[in-house]
Amino acid sequence: MTRVHNFSAGPAALPEPVLRQAAEEMLDWQGSGMSVMEMSHRGPQFMAIMADAQARLRRLMNMPDTHELLFMQGGALGENAIVPMNLLGRHRSIDFIDTGEWSKKSIQEAARYAQVHVAASSADSGYTRVPPRETWQLDPGAAYVHICSNETIGGVEYGFTPDVGAVPLVADMSSSILSQPVDVSKYGLIYGGAQKNIGPAGLTLVIVRRDLLDRALPCTPTAFNYRVVADNGSMYNTPPTYAIYIAGLVFKWIEDQGGLAAMAARNAEKAALLYDALDRSVLERGGLFVTRVARDCRSRMNVTFHLRDEALTAPFLAGAEARGLVQLKGHRVVGGVRASLYNAMPLAGVQALVAWMAEFEAQCQAGS
Repeated sequence: MTRVHNFSAGPAALPEPVLRQAAEEMLDWQGSGMSVMEMSHRGPQFMAIMADAQARLRRLMNMPDTHELLFMQGGALGENAIVPMNLLGRHRSIDFIDTGEWSKKSIQEAARYAQVHVAASSADSGYTRVPPRETWQLDPGAAYVHICSNETIGGVEYGFTPDVGAVPLVADMSSSILSQPVDVSKYGLIYGGAQKNIGPAGLTLVIVRRDLLDRALPCTPTAFNYRVVADNGSMYNTPPTYAIYIAGLVFKWIEDQGGLAAMAARNAEKAALLYDALDRSVLERGGLFVTRVARDCRSRMNVTFHLRDEALTAPFLAGAEARGLVQLKGHRVVGGVRASLYNAMPLAGVQALVAWMAEFEAQCQAGS
């Protein structure tokens, strides 16, 4: 069996030990005689899987008792509606920091339920950076301040946790959660789809401060009301059982690797290797490969770059795929190349990509 290096932005690569354990347990989970996919979500076997996954995640994130952990469905796009329905309460407006395509989607959806105020935007820079905190025009009466911690499409990441005063800070962390330690106490709510650093698509994580649980608008569907979900232990409706099982295996794998501090160090090493190759391309060889993201806002999870001549993008991607380096095509909105370096991407994958970049550059120079 040959495994490729999968740079997909999501659904993304999973740790091989997790896949192997899931394969071994597919027909018979720990002597139960059945697959996790066949279990009753209220049976003792799955209840044990659920409790273990929740406990491991709380430990990994050092989650304070002030916050509730919810396992939900609908992805981050669903939460773009579910969050305002749950947190608006008696407030009328929401502050947003616009850093790219996913921020824009959050803004557009929230506008269906509330007045939205773009307190800062990096649109004028082509979404190549996070607006400096001192430029944010925040409303102290807003229901909350919303950020996207890592823009998967543009490759822009917050290098800091913004202080927004007494107003709750809400973050879409779909593509950065579990990549490094996070001080959960600084957030009113964190949400994200699982299909980046956690597991298969279908599971959505919500970490919400308990004092925010009773703000839901009357129009909020019962199954998406945070208070109802919390009071029912994320079991008001049938949860995505297999996705939770895989997530639990990933949480254990991260613990076995040394936890989030170890993940952060590994991710920093991978990102530095690729960004160094991009910077050397500019400084030493005239810039066949160029990244447009401001240096202090470069994403560790999604490294985006372009070729100087866009006509070279297709042959570069074809050569990469021939070498087992797949899913590198940039998002259709921005084009170019995107290498997603989530937790499960080994250093060897980034080394192979950097080697192909050097080889392709040499080929282009020889043919010029």
